[in-house]
Amino acid sequence: GLSYTWIFNNNTLHVQEDSRRFVSQETGNLYIAKVEPSDVGNYTCLVINPKAEQSVQGPPTPLTLRSDGVMGEYEPKIEVRFPETTYAVKGSSVKLECFALGK
Repeated sequence: GLSYTWIFNNNTLHVQEDSRRFVSQETGNLYIAKVEPSDVGNYTCLVINPKAEQSVQGPPTPLTLRSDGVMGEYEPKIEVRFPETTYAVKGSSVKLECFALGK
């Protein structure tokens, strides 16, 4: 029942998911592909429990760009955090998250 969202630079507007940004509703992680200069700033995670009508905001996490443009080499990897069994009601939707990382 928890919901995750991210706030950028203390704006009341939440980070909008698009072709480069994704918020995992399983882990709360924010994924940004192909970071751009406009992505630089502070990101704050907001966890909402709708049933308890409560929310908790974490500390800001800064995102900066390296001036040398070097991130290093790392092998390709697929991040999968599927539960061992996924149940679904006929006619319902199921979302499975899989991320490919690497350079």
